[in-house]
Amino acid sequence: MTTTPTSPRRATPRTRRSAYAYASALAATALVLSACSSGGGGGGGGKEEGVGEDKTGAANYSVGTKDDSTGPAPEVPGAKKGGTVSVLQRDAFNHLDPGQIYYVDMLTAQLLYNRSLTNYKVDDKGRVKVVGDLATDAGTSSDGGKTWTYTLKDGLKFEDGSPITSQDVRWGIERLYASFETDGPLYIPQWLSGDGNDFRKALPDGPYNGQHLPASVLDTPDDKTIVFHFRRPHADTPFATAMPNIGPVKADKDTKQKYDNAPFSSGPYKVGDYKVGKSLTLIRNEHWDPGTDPIRHQYADRFEVSFGHQFADSTRRFLADQGDDKAALSFSNAVAPEMTEKVLADAGTKNRRFLEIQPYVDYIAFNTDRLKDVRVRRALAYAMPNGQILQQNGGTTAGVVATNLLSPAMDGYRPTDPFGKKAKPAGDTDKARELLKEAGKLGQEVVYAYPNTDTQQKVAVVVTQALERAGFKVQKKEVDANTYRTAIAEVKNQFDLYRCSWGADWPVSSTVVPPLFDSRQIADGSQNYSHLNDPKVDAEIDRISAVTDVKQAAPEWQKLADRILTEDVPAVPTFYNRQFSLWGSRLGGVKYHPVYGSADPTAVFVK
Repeated sequence: MTTTPTSPRRATPRTRRSAYAYASALAATALVLSACSSGGGGGGGGKEEGVGEDKTGAANYSVGTKDDSTGPAPEVPGAKKGGTVSVLQRDAFNHLDPGQIYYVDMLTAQLLYNRSLTNYKVDDKGRVKVVGDLATDAGTSSDGGKTWTYTLKDGLKFEDGSPITSQDVRWGIERLYASFETDGPLYIPQWLSGDGNDFRKALPDGPYNGQHLPASVLDTPDDKTIVFHFRRPHADTPFATAMPNIGPVKADKDTKQKYDNAPFSSGPYKVGDYKVGKSLTLIRNEHWDPGTDPIRHQYADRFEVSFGHQFADSTRRFLADQGDDKAALSFSNAVAPEMTEKVLADAGTKNRRFLEIQPYVDYIAFNTDRLKDVRVRRALAYAMPNGQILQQNGGTTAGVVATNLLSPAMDGYRPTDPFGKKAKPAGDTDKARELLKEAGKLGQEVVYAYPNTDTQQKVAVVVTQALERAGFKVQKKEVDANTYRTAIAEVKNQFDLYRCSWGADWPVSSTVVPPLFDSRQIADGSQNYSHLNDPKVDAEIDRISAVTDVKQAAPEWQKLADRILTEDVPAVPTFYNRQFSLWGSRLGGVKYHPVYGSADPTAVFVK
């Protein structure tokens, strides 16, 4: 997944497993990362407030039972109904359509109005179970893991009171084949119909012209049953069906691209008012039945989301804790770096903040279509000032200097450091200049794109200074933060390097390496931001994806990630993320969502 500013976001890889038992093994052997993008970073760099237990770790995840999938969600002690929750967000949402969602801020928001076949149940200790959301359980496999069957619960309804049926889920999946559905995760349609973008050939117009996938691919034998017939075994299906786009869309409410403005709710809240780029109001959905939902509550009357709040603005308001801001939070805004010490020193914030390890890696992507000389990309990697980038994002409460492309939480991770970032966190500009000189490229001009947020403007300064010391000429290109994520995901973008962030969708690196570096994923809206096109990498991705034992595959993914980083150099990792969050004193039920790396709104109430 991607994080907020450009948190990486989604994935379209192919993972191949052989049996349902491996879904449990998956949860037991790695962390469930959200393949999505994060907002990146929290607060200051001085006094360290230690993070707690790493909730992204493998032992924290499991696949739940049918009983775990039964609603209602456990009541929160002291919770009461009523009131309005204000949500202060920096970046406007690109999408409300669940089919297009893959960034952490939007992933978090959709929990309130959208339900999927499965989902993540997080207890009060941050432990995570994959459970049935719309479905009665996490799914039943047959045919060696190629066929998966889900049964819908009784009493499921849309916001108009009409029943949710298997045909609605089928419609939600089949619309992902349409050409305009480009930004969300594509595991399920690819597993059903073809790798990369080839899957679209199976249903090029989606379901809109009366065509459907054959029952031998996606079957709905009755109103309660959905059967997936995959081309290969996929034991990690319970994780893939937890993505927001594997849920119901009512055909006569599907307005195609306009669905972004008014998605039809299956959750406890529905869209009351949406002013694109300015605000979103979610109000109670009176047809949501808590007895069907093991995850969500409906304590607050409404959530009022407003956009355009820089981290300093939201932090200042949470600290002041006045008026309506007493009942305010942010899904993904972090404590402003320059205000960290003040927050840590304020005893009154102790019970309304958290500092948690996120499942994201920040990195600078290099556009290989424009930067064709690998020596130039290697020079950029050596010159990149990881430590200073981290400091501008908030220092120790924002994260840890990254040394390779995989998160330390990933199964099979090794702390390799090919560009010497631990020894030289400010970058090795002498080595970079030497490489440029050897390539005859001293003085090469590069276009560095970044969102116009307070933090990234400061990051741009230290990046530019380091690259200029290394012998580059830097043209800074400031991009509106509200459109930045779309801009860098365009194949024909006119940038040479740009900040991204990525977290795995679930415990294995097959949700990291393929979406980011498989050439068959290159398309507008996809996550191969570097446009890496290396047949040797593609072949190795296929080889490792065919390994049915995740324990055996894990070190192979690390080896491939290291090879990509050292030989192709399509990017340079900068830091592993932490999230430092603060909220108002009148809110209860705020907890950390380990999968998304954000503040979980599903149990929030106004005191």
